[in-house]
Amino acid sequence: MSAQTMHKSQKVSKADVAFNIILYGICGLILLLIAYPLYFIIIASFSNPSEVSNGNVWLWPSQFTLDGYKELLRHGSIWMGYWNTILYTVVGTAIGLIVNISAAYSLSRRDLVGRKIITFYFIFTMFFNGGLIPTYFTIRDFHLYDTFWVMVLPFSVMVYNMIVARTFFDSSLPKDLLDAAQIDGCGNLRFFFSIALPLSKAVIAVIALYIAVAQWNSYFNALVYVRSGYALGGLLLNR
Repeated sequence: MSAQTMHKSQKVSKADVAFNIILYGICGLILLLIAYPLYFIIIASFSNPSEVSNGNVWLWPSQFTLDGYKELLRHGSIWMGYWNTILYTVVGTAIGLIVNISAAYSLSRRDLVGRKIITFYFIFTMFFNGGLIPTYFTIRDFHLYDTFWVMVLPFSVMVYNMIVARTFFDSSLPKDLLDAAQIDGCGNLRFFFSIALPLSKAVIAVIALYIAVAQWNSYFNALVYVRSGYALGGLLLNR
């Protein structure tokens, strides 16, 4: 094929150009509809409230001021909330990793007795559960209500994350590797900590990110199961 023929085949028709223009225009409009409300919130936060109420804020702040942020940061509950959130996220992520990664590795072992039945029970909970009221009574009867641990223990098992990690262990850790380690005298725990975990840094990082985001955004659990709003984080902050 000559260069002239290739040039003709690569030439874009007027219909394609018109389609691209319309497509880019629609995408730009959608982006504007999504981005402008977020941008407006930012510029309104730096504007005089009366200017915002009168509709004088459109593209940039009007009568620039930081009074809103100063007033917001005066409230100690803001700092207490951030401290609690960070504490719940760090501790909850650590507990979630321990629970989900260890369970995922155990379920990936083909020599685990009842492996399929246990996996079925885990997956069953993804589609059917008791609901809010039975969960509330269970947490209350275990004396976890309005404590620090109610935010990091009852919901630490995330079946989806566990299934992802189990699939990774099952497909990435060959049985020959375990057999070779056992021939050299390596036990199950040593194989898990010395071989399985170092080879699974990628999936551990992904699971840690999933758990951390879920803990950071866990507003509803705190709303239902934490009454005082202090828990451990608030008590530490107010000392």
